[in-house]
Amino acid sequence: MSTTHGKRALSPGTREQTQRSDGLQAGLKNRHLSMIAIGGIIGAGLFVGSASGIAKAGPGILLSYALVGALVVCVMRMLGEMSVANPTSGSFSAYADRALGRWAGFSIGWLYWFFWVVVLAVEATAGAVILEGWVPALPQWAWALVVMVVLTATNLASVGSFGEFEFWFAGIKVVAIAGFVVIGGLAAFGVLPGSDSPGDGFANLTAHGGFLPNGADAILSGMLLVVFSFMGSEIVTLAAGESENPQRAVTRAISSVIRRVGFFYLGSILVVVCLLPWNDPAITERGSYVAALDAIGIPHAGQVMNAVVLTAVLSCLNSGLYTASRMAFSLGRRGDAPRAFARTTMRGVPQAAILASVAFGFVAVAFNYLWPDTVFQFLLNSSGAIALFVWLVICFSQLRMRRIILRENPEGLLVRMWFFPYLTWATITVITFVLGYMLTDDSEGGGRIQVLLSVLVAVLVVAVSLVRSGIGRNADDEVVSRW
Repeated sequence: MSTTHGKRALSPGTREQTQRSDGLQAGLKNRHLSMIAIGGIIGAGLFVGSASGIAKAGPGILLSYALVGALVVCVMRMLGEMSVANPTSGSFSAYADRALGRWAGFSIGWLYWFFWVVVLAVEATAGAVILEGWVPALPQWAWALVVMVVLTATNLASVGSFGEFEFWFAGIKVVAIAGFVVIGGLAAFGVLPGSDSPGDGFANLTAHGGFLPNGADAILSGMLLVVFSFMGSEIVTLAAGESENPQRAVTRAISSVIRRVGFFYLGSILVVVCLLPWNDPAITERGSYVAALDAIGIPHAGQVMNAVVLTAVLSCLNSGLYTASRMAFSLGRRGDAPRAFARTTMRGVPQAAILASVAFGFVAVAFNYLWPDTVFQFLLNSSGAIALFVWLVICFSQLRMRRIILRENPEGLLVRMWFFPYLTWATITVITFVLGYMLTDDSEGGGRIQVLLSVLVAVLVVAVSLVRSGIGRNADDEVVSRW
């Protein structure tokens, strides 16, 4: 395989483009892809993690979300350029393999897989906490087992069943956020009948210490808290390879990413900081959305939001298992993972890749219950900066892939990165700056330990890749010498 790496081209005859004939099926409808694209950018972190960001930066958290959102928009534009030209189940890992070398595709593929299987454990535990509160007869570990088993069965059934579940999960999230923005916005300006809100409009943005009560540095600190809630926006490019019309689906998803970031993230957070003073203790005690609903006078706000958060958790579990398994499938196709990962069932499902991914997820859940402060904390910290590594690899891949696409498949360049290559390099600079700023956060479980442990894991994975490449070259040389 290593001897033919330099000859792979972006054309319908390449290995990655023939994936349907290799077993995967185009079982995702356009409505599935549309909702996956929307729901992928609305993670459980938006509902759960926004309170700490507001407490850190005050109303200035809006700038933190806007900056990270702009970063995501640029990264998605770059990924969209490559995905429209060459839709593949491996997405950025396959593009890194093509543009930067086997070591890059291998490394970022396995790191991304590792990130999502750790997320499986986090989300299974979060869902179990909510479900145990509703039905305490079952312990948390049993609920975690139940949700993992159910969603594993969904993914094993067919890609269509995954798409259908995700369609409804994402639909609930979208309706919930849209309803929150509309109702909260009306209440904030005093035009919602029966609302308990005084209708202060934009007054709370500056009335309690100013728009930046904790200084401009808090914007950067807020970025560190919110950046990882955006992870998942790239899932649509992995799913595109199993859709009816991948180019059209990806093009539409990429084109609408600015609107989705603006409405769902900035819109909902703006509603919260307009309805409540940023330093209201209810935000950190009950969560930003629950506190806002309580301020409006919505009955049973806590339970309503718990139901929405549970839906977001299940959605993240569902899509996380899908994403991890498809990345494992792509790695298997390229010879960078066990060949069994590349085999599919009669229903077009990579069964071995799914089972391997969920098995590691089950192990991580066990670690969370047995050694939450040691082994599981290590897993969390060592995957903490991988999202930023993925974005960096996408940027560097796009710099090379633009030339490759123009040479080999110019008609496929339907989506172009703006102001290329200057905006690509600017995005690389910002991501690198964020990683550097994380090193200044020396709090327990903070940015410094996450970056250092993530770098350690990345170095180990790259070392394995280089060793494998060296072994492969030696084997090829030995065959040549025998001839």
